[in-house]
Amino acid sequence: MRDPGELYELDPAGERVPDGLVMLHALDGFIDAGSAAQQIVDLLIGDLDGTIVARFDTDRLIDYRARRPTMMFATDHWESYEAPELVLRLMRDAGGQEFLLLSGPEPDREWELFAAAVGELAQRFGIRLAVGFQGIPMGVPHTRPLGVTAHGTRRELLERYPSVLGRVQVPGSADALVELRLGESGYDTAGYAVHVPHYLAQLDYPSAALTALDAVVRATGLSLPGGELEEAAERTREDIEKQVAESDEIATVVHSLEEQYDAFVRGRDQGGLLAEESGPMPTADELAAEFERFLAERDDPRNRGDDTE
Repeated sequence: MRDPGELYELDPAGERVPDGLVMLHALDGFIDAGSAAQQIVDLLIGDLDGTIVARFDTDRLIDYRARRPTMMFATDHWESYEAPELVLRLMRDAGGQEFLLLSGPEPDREWELFAAAVGELAQRFGIRLAVGFQGIPMGVPHTRPLGVTAHGTRRELLERYPSVLGRVQVPGSADALVELRLGESGYDTAGYAVHVPHYLAQLDYPSAALTALDAVVRATGLSLPGGELEEAAERTREDIEKQVAESDEIATVVHSLEEQYDAFVRGRDQGGLLAEESGPMPTADELAAEFERFLAERDDPRNRGDDTE
């Protein structure tokens, strides 16, 4: 029988991990519309104190030809190699409360063994709750509150987010398998998927990250920083509104999404399905041309004030 312990190496800092912590987990490589999860991970690692307590064997888990790590070439030689890191960190929130954060690239192989390894670490460190988060693309407008699909084993952590889905089959992910296997092993779990407007799915959409962060904070009681995201969300809202105002095509599609959304909400509040037909749901393709230009303008260093010299 394969040993899950072969997949990771414990750091001596792991000896200082107290029992009863929350474990947050967000692996990149699957669906994360609006980069909701990645923005949170970057914010936590950048703003909070953290120590790596376990490292996973990325040489064994990652297909480098599918996701090639970057290397630096300097004039006539290779200068550095940026190895991917899939790690478990011991973090401390703004109030001094400790928690664990599992982050890094989603494994390409050995998912079951990886999930078993996470379960082994959960047992070793005595976690009390595992919480995942991500963004998923939906046919919703940016002018309405972002919805959240919640899932897990702790019913009281899900009640704030009524489900709009029934029984559906979806592509799997390592994050989802970790949640499933931890739940089967008796751990409390919760996961939050923020509904990101499909036409903004390729953007860094800070409003989605803020919504996910709020769900995580409510579930865990952690004091996590959101100020930078709030400022970025306001700037992004202004950029999007400007783009909508400059394009009749985008404005028409957004208006159609608003009608669809409002009809759904009315129907839900009345205890039924859609209260009225509002026409077919617009597709992301209807916005592609305009928002490609929008993205190109945002990515242009001249528009960001970057020093490219």
